[in-house]
Amino acid sequence: MVDAVLDRLTRLHPKVIDLSLDRVLTLLDKLGHPQLRLPPVVHVAGTNGKGSTVAFLRAFAEAAGLRAHVYTSPHLVRFNERIRVAGQLLDDGALIALLEEIEAVNDGAPITFFEITTAAAFLAFTRTPADLTILETGLGGRLDATNVVERPVLTVLTPIAMDHEQFLGGRIESIAAEKAGIMKRGVPCVIADQGRKVIKVLEARSLEIGVPLIREGKDFFLRATPDGGSHYKGTSVEWTLPAPGLAGAFQLRNAGVALAAIERLSRTEKPPVIPEFPPAALALGMKSVQWPARLQRLTKGPLVERLPAGWELWLDGGHNPHAAEAIARHARSWRDMPLMGLFGMLSTKDVDGYLEPLAPRFHSLRTVTIPGEASSLSAEDAAAAATRHFCMDAAPAASVEAALDTLIASHSQGPARVLICGSLYLAGKVLEQNG
Repeated sequence: MVDAVLDRLTRLHPKVIDLSLDRVLTLLDKLGHPQLRLPPVVHVAGTNGKGSTVAFLRAFAEAAGLRAHVYTSPHLVRFNERIRVAGQLLDDGALIALLEEIEAVNDGAPITFFEITTAAAFLAFTRTPADLTILETGLGGRLDATNVVERPVLTVLTPIAMDHEQFLGGRIESIAAEKAGIMKRGVPCVIADQGRKVIKVLEARSLEIGVPLIREGKDFFLRATPDGGSHYKGTSVEWTLPAPGLAGAFQLRNAGVALAAIERLSRTEKPPVIPEFPPAALALGMKSVQWPARLQRLTKGPLVERLPAGWELWLDGGHNPHAAEAIARHARSWRDMPLMGLFGMLSTKDVDGYLEPLAPRFHSLRTVTIPGEASSLSAEDAAAAATRHFCMDAAPAASVEAALDTLIASHSQGPARVLICGSLYLAGKVLEQNG
């Protein structure tokens, strides 16, 4: 079973994040440098929206008939989600064989879990032809295991905010500098709109190594249109498209960043040349994009069936203040029903920064300890934090099911909307429980 192999790898290579490229480069050298033999690479870093941006890129590529390798993290339910080879997830047998091959080559040398799985993805990608490789960083950028690709065709930086301070530094400038580490000399970089301090860091780095910047709000933008669609304007094209298929106004930004990347890829003149993306394919990609646990409405399954008729269940895995602010802004449009919350978070995250913009929007909130996560904030501490931030009906619950039941019992005045939020780890548990 895949879980048995992963458990063994986790025990052999504990989750100690010591940012360095030496270990993964040593392993890749033993594997024959697969990172140098990948199809054209688009490398994506940032704090928020990078997973959604990757999902849009993949949707556009596949709608255009291209085969794309995609590497993302973390997974929600199954590890297989991290490595998508030419559009397909590896089955358990192929994944086990791949991980065991990598483990044998590594031969017990010190290495982190993320590094060994990144090497596995690279090796898998070299064994199946594809038109494009889309890589999402784990955290940071400069010393992220994915940053061993020497010459991507394009880099992308989504919104950068405070997160992973214990590894990337306690100032936004230091975090931006780490993220900017994926920039490569002469390789264009698409950047989402950023705060003033972040922009200064990115501009300085781009000038230092000769990186052409393609900036949101200056070189491209995507706007919602009155008819419910969207309009993209770039440096050389304009596209009239449907609205993004992912919920939340913030997804308009992620889609726009992905479209700017597509526009730039279509203009690549020197090898490797990327095939063009017809507007019809972009329209299809906008509608068909999928990215679980990013303001996702759950419409079936055991947890949904616990709710009374007319109630809605939503799920979001954002876990930092920037993500909470985006959800809070979107919640302003949810005025047809009271908003209930089910919240859980890791103790290593900024719980007060997350709850400050969001907690006051909940009519009632139930908190849980994330099952199976040793570093989870306790349900009691999470409830106390929500109360500090003016959620007047916040209480701990023993489980997700118990939390839903008590939220239902607390509200008898018609339908309500329940948002489960605070952690990708909690989101993964919820998706697993809901089938």
